Amino acid sequence: MGHRKKHAPKRGSLSYSPRKRAKNILARIRHWPKMIADAPTLLGFVGYKAGMTHIFSVEDRKRSPNYGKEVIHSATILETPSMLICAIRAYRKNPYGLQTFTEAWLEKPPKGLERVLVLPEKFSSQENLRKIEENLEKVTKIRVVAVTQPKQASVPKKKPEVTEIEVGGGTIQQQFEYSKGLLGKAIGPADIFKEGQYVDVIAVTTGKGFQGPVKRWGVRILQHKSRKTKRGIATLGPWKPAHVMHSVPRAGQMGFHQRTERNKRILKIGTDGKEVTPKGGFVRYGIVRGPYMLIDGSIPGPEKRAIKLRYPTRSPKHELREPPQTTYISLDSPQGK
Repeated sequence: MGHRKKHAPKRGSLSYSPRKRAKNILARIRHWPKMIADAPTLLGFVGYKAGMTHIFSVEDRKRSPNYGKEVIHSATILETPSMLICAIRAYRKNPYGLQTFTEAWLEKPPKGLERVLVLPEKFSSQENLRKIEENLEKVTKIRVVAVTQPKQASVPKKKPEVTEIEVGGGTIQQQFEYSKGLLGKAIGPADIFKEGQYVDVIAVTTGKGFQGPVKRWGVRILQHKSRKTKRGIATLGPWKPAHVMHSVPRAGQMGFHQRTERNKRILKIGTDGKEVTPKGGFVRYGIVRGPYMLIDGSIPGPEKRAIKLRYPTRSPKHELREPPQTTYISLDSPQGK
């Protein structure tokens, strides 16, 4: 038998191509799940990533070999100050998709909002609310415009995040009445989510700038006698086709990509962030003072990044709805002091 040539495995995943920068630092949700619940509810929320810690909890997945035992795993803390509902938007369907029918804003919007939006001089909220109510048979979607309040968190910024959140569950009439009751009010994470349920996390990852193929794709470093370069690739591809294919690892943007991580479990929703803040505060964030959420596992993005949470679009088959039993949350200083 002749010598068998060994082939290295494919380096890097093409599933995330093209690896380009996100258009906005605040992630965009392009799809909302369909809720069958009787009562309407908001389907999303925005929080700020504070940092990570490790916890001990009782394993409650019956299929796990550690069922009933105390296990250790990582967790992420999000500071979740309440969001202010500033507007209601009604959508109707046309041959090309969704079209904005009309929107009704608060008559006195919050002060920081003019830093983000050009607000009209006059708000005819009552007229627009009446217009939506009279044409509910044409309306297919009801969404609210929610504004974060970063001054209530340890985030040194004045500009709030403005996002649309869809209302799910119930009929269009019930959704409209529900959102009309929320207009001008502040809502917290406990008004939308429950401990133990799963959520999808949508965020923009940590940016790493322009990187070469070794760091960006994980290709092997060539031997020192190779031609021209070591931290490159041996070939750009065959003669035919006479162009460089998209599957060839090249240098370019690394990080600052929008990513969705599905089915992250909420371990805890609390009101006093000092319960989970380590000694000396989180590195590059500080002290969590207000409401918070404890999410199982890691989350995309650096500290202080705005993270969007959404009801899951692909719920796990064996979804756990009971609150998990957390026995210990580490408060050791991450700086080792």
